[in-house]
Amino acid sequence: MRARVLVTGAGGAAANNLIRSLRAGLPSVILVGCHADRFMLRKSTAARNYLVPDVTHPGFLRGLARVAAQERIDLLVPTTDAEVLSFARARARLPCRLFLPRPTVVELCRDKYRLAAFLRRCGVPAPATYPVRSLDALEETFARLPGPLVWCRVRTGSGSLGAAPMKRPEQARGWIAYWREMRGVPVTAFTLSEYLPGRDFSCMALWKDGALILVKTCERLSYFGGGAQPSGISSASQLAKTVHEPRVVAVCTAAIRALDPRASGVFNLDLREDRRGGPCITEINAGRFPSGTNVFDLTGRHNLAATFVRVALGQRVALRDVYEPAEGYYTVRDLDTPTGVFHEDDLFDRIVDARG
Repeated sequence: MRARVLVTGAGGAAANNLIRSLRAGLPSVILVGCHADRFMLRKSTAARNYLVPDVTHPGFLRGLARVAAQERIDLLVPTTDAEVLSFARARARLPCRLFLPRPTVVELCRDKYRLAAFLRRCGVPAPATYPVRSLDALEETFARLPGPLVWCRVRTGSGSLGAAPMKRPEQARGWIAYWREMRGVPVTAFTLSEYLPGRDFSCMALWKDGALILVKTCERLSYFGGGAQPSGISSASQLAKTVHEPRVVAVCTAAIRALDPRASGVFNLDLREDRRGGPCITEINAGRFPSGTNVFDLTGRHNLAATFVRVALGQRVALRDVYEPAEGYYTVRDLDTPTGVFHEDDLFDRIVDARG
């Protein structure tokens, strides 16, 4: 395939890891990068790179359109939630293909409170979640949630923004007040939800016109920067492994079908087990690949990112099994190093145990 693909956020971890996956699965693809930050762009691994306005700038779409036209781009792939929403709303203004969910789906998934409420109404497992109306009402909300811990977080954004477990209303009151005073985050931007103590899963699914094309699952085992977070975790795994979890796939499939019976595009879903061991959806990133995409692309028979490009460009993809667990792979991530992808049989290659 001699496709020409424009990847936004070039130089960042999400874009560089996606480019690595696409090169592995589609060696002939021509990859072009763009970013609003010239220093980040210098780190891009794309063949050619363009400095463009920020997504919040009025000239952002015009700048991207110029790049797409000059490079004869076939497909534009965003790497942030803000870009996904911007592109989904402005499909007709860009001279290349997009393969994204509908704007209403993207908007719903961006709001974690609205998403949890929607999923629960549809019978899809999600944690009980309540919006914070005021600091004076926290006792009432705590009383509605099972203890001993309550999960507090900001209802939009990524990277576990403002997320931490709380034991008492006064802890949450101080935490939210700190974010309001020091970071300018409104009190009403927070939610309190049921704390989920179990295993932590990530699921990546590719859909076209309501049909599931390919889905993969992994489990986060440790977290990048988790030790510096009040919660002890983060949204980025440091160590993860591929797992066979049909029950996770069943929950994720039900969620996407509830969101849109004609869903198209890629969906990255986060889940944690509740007290009974049932997987519950905590977040859905609609329309973009996560920074840890290599665990879904460089393992097993099917490269999910490469399959996404083929489907987006209208190629017929018929896989015998839509769920590929690709068991036995581990991914290891650290600052300023490529993601390591290892099969369990090769974990100790070139390692001598000198522990005595």
